[in-house]
Amino acid sequence: MKLSRAEAEQRLERLTGWTLDGDAIHKQYTFKDFLEAIAFVNRLAPEAQAADHHPDILINYKRVTLTYSTHSEGGLTEKDFALAKKFDAAAK
Repeated sequence: MKLSRAEAEQRLERLTGWTLDGDAIHKQYTFKDFLEAIAFVNRLAPEAQAADHHPDILINYKRVTLTYSTHSEGGLTEKDFALAKKFDAAAK
């Protein structure tokens, strides 16, 4: 179920470094080098696949930007925030 703007803002407060932009949340991670950035993407891929919920991923050398939104719901859902939290753990 799509979250209201207020609900999304409330859940965003529980995350570090994520920003709200319209109907999506974004975060940029910076790693030591390209190989670490790719390793991060490889760690999160199985989680995304298992949840059947895939972020938009932009890889720019040692930076990885993730964008989440539930397209089938037309905005943000609990699933977006749950996976954002998991991906923060995978970045460590």
